Amino acid sequence: MPDLLMNPWFYAAAVPATILIGLSKGGLGGAMGQVGVPLMALVMPPVQAAAIMLPILIVMDVASLWSWRGYRDNQTLKLMLPGAFLGIGIGWLTASIVTDDMVKLIVGAIAIIFFARYMLTSAAKRATAQPHNAASATLWSTLAGFTSFVAHAGGPPYQVYALPLRQDPKVYNGTSVIFFAIVNAVKVIPYFALGQFDTANLRASAVLLPLAPLATFAGAWIVKRMRPEIFYPFMYIMILLMGLKLTYDGVVSLL
Repeated sequence: MPDLLMNPWFYAAAVPATILIGLSKGGLGGAMGQVGVPLMALVMPPVQAAAIMLPILIVMDVASLWSWRGYRDNQTLKLMLPGAFLGIGIGWLTASIVTDDMVKLIVGAIAIIFFARYMLTSAAKRATAQPHNAASATLWSTLAGFTSFVAHAGGPPYQVYALPLRQDPKVYNGTSVIFFAIVNAVKVIPYFALGQFDTANLRASAVLLPLAPLATFAGAWIVKRMRPEIFYPFMYIMILLMGLKLTYDGVVSLL
């Protein structure tokens, strides 16, 4: 097998992908992050791209935790983390059955419907914070854990539950950072068990790691200066773009 690190196309795809994912991890919307693995998949198998990216995601999580320290909603975490663990377990058990393409199509459709529902809602209701709901939190967090495990696509299900809460943007980002940092850390165990890590992939991850915190800090710096009336419309546009991207990828691959 040729050395991936000797291939210039690896750097042409992986460096921009890492920067985009880092900006997304910093808080600039999940749509940027969804471009990352497909971009790397242009020069390597998608499963290998996902395996290379997981250690980088964990480093980005550490940078995000530092950037958003002190901002969190404990009730969101209390309601959503158990479901996320359940979703990861389901993803592990069904890894040989469910394909990335199926998951992308489902998550993309959910994101598009969620955006359409937002657009059809009155302006007054959009600005009204919805209360926590344990059943809804369990449903969407389970789906977030499952899709995060299978396709690194846990953002849309999380946002379906969390965005209508209308939390302060700093609290929203700080809470989502903690949620996905825990999810990604838990995913390491089943990823190892499924044999998705090897020396070549870990070496590729190590080469890209220095970019991870820099891009993440940059994303956080930008978002911390956004007002809520800018942040929330921006986030809904990001979830629409993410939904369109995932749906397109899923349909093209399945066809």
